[in-house]
This record gives sequence, C-alpha cells and structure tokens, in this order.
Amino acid sequence: MDRGKLIVQIKSKKTFLCIGLDSDLSKIPSHLLNLDDPIFEFNKAIIDATKDLCIAYKINTAFYESNGIDGWLSMQKTLDYIPNDIFTIADAKRGDIGNTSKMYAKAFFENLNFDSITVNPYMGSDSVKPFLSFDDKWVILLALTSNIGSSDFQHLKFDNYSLYKHVLDTSSKWGSENNLMYVVGATNPQYLEEIRKIIPNHFLLVPGIGAQGGSLKDVVEKGMIKDCGLIVNSSRSIIYAGSGLDFAVKSREAALDVQMQMATYISKL
Repeated sequence: MDRGKLIVQIKSKKTFLCIGLDSDLSKIPSHLLNLDDPIFEFNKAIIDATKDLCIAYKINTAFYESNGIDGWLSMQKTLDYIPNDIFTIADAKRGDIGNTSKMYAKAFFENLNFDSITVNPYMGSDSVKPFLSFDDKWVILLALTSNIGSSDFQHLKFDNYSLYKHVLDTSSKWGSENNLMYVVGATNPQYLEEIRKIIPNHFLLVPGIGAQGGSLKDVVEKGMIKDCGLIVNSSRSIIYAGSGLDFAVKSREAALDVQMQMATYISKL
C-alpha cells in the first residue's frame, strides 16, 4: 500500500487506529479452545467486528512463532483474511547482515505479503536497505521505545545529541517518507516535538495507548501533521476487552471509543 492510499483510508474512515493482534492462547476466550485453529477464529472475529474502525492491523509475530508451524499457519490465515484496503504490519523487529535481511524481506513481503515490517536499525544501513528495495512496502524503524530499558542506549548523548536522534537523522536518508516510518512510544509524547523537527513528514507508528497508559491527546498535539502522519496502535485494551461469548462485541465497543476520539482530530485536518 502506498502513502496516498493510506492517507485516503485515514480520511475516509476518520481514524488512524491500528489494532494489534497479539493473540495469546492463554488469554483468548475459553469457548474457542476446542476449535481447530483457536487463534485464527479469535482473530477472525476481532477483524469482523473492527475492520471499519481501523486502518491497520499489527501482527506481533512472536505470539505466532511461539506456537511453531501451527502458529505460522494461523498468522498466514489471519493475514489472508484481513481486507486488502487495510494496512498490515509484521511486528517482527528483524535486522541482520545484508544477505539475511534480504531473506527476511522476501519472507515477509513476498511470501507472507505484509505491507510493512518493523526493523531494528542497530546494525546500520546495510541491514535495513534490503527491506527498502520493495515497491509499495514499508520499513517501520525502531526509533524511541517506551520500555523500561529504553534509556540504556536510546537516550545516550553523543556531541550533545541523543542516540535516537542520530538514528532518525541518519536513517531518514536511507529511504523516504514514502517507504519509511518510525516507531515512537506513546508514553514518550514529550519527545515528539523534537522528533518532528528531524522527520517532519514521515509517518509514526505509535504504540502504548490503552493498557500501557499513553495519551492520545498528547500524541496528536505533538505528532500530527497535515496528512495525519500517525498510526496509533492499541492491542490488549481492544482485543481483550471481553472474555465471554460476546468478546468481539466488547472489542468493537473499545475500538469504537478510540475511533470516535480520532474522528474529532481527523475532521480538523
């Protein structure tokens, strides 16, 4: 999916919500567990209930890889079920030497056919560029995360310039605003103004609202641009909003609440 189509989806649906399908067998409703593929059936119900309220689904591949071949099959079936006009994200955090990255890119872009993949930039340009060579595919580069250990490296300063800023500044020259996005945690909205000075037009994937406590209002005020430029992810607070037979209804209610908040911001663009 190219940038123009993504923006059309955001404005027509009046939302920039991404729903994370971090589907865990230990957390999905018990009545699904006797089915042939409980994870897929869970995801299918969530997608049916929310596909008109979001513009993206993010599949955290660890939740599928941990189940071996069955997990990979669940992931492929889920991906195939997502409507073609919805942006798909492989939250795989890959990144390795060039030849290995080339194979990762082939796996996720050609075989599985995701629209995008999260990539770790620690090994530098030759580990990222193989992902950028695919037309209408996106690299979502880790920039500033909100986990406890993020301060171990990301805020270290070199020439009075934080490492995450070096990552943004340097990597933005590897691709363009048409194939490169960045992960910026919602629990760090105070840094968004500085980030926008470095990458004023790139899309940001912002996890952390909902269960992690990030503020949608703060993210919008400091990170939104004229084309929106935001994909805000919520996982647990939506997909696990209910645990009974009506779990999909509860998920829709949670997603609708976020979408309605987002619609007020989109209407001002």
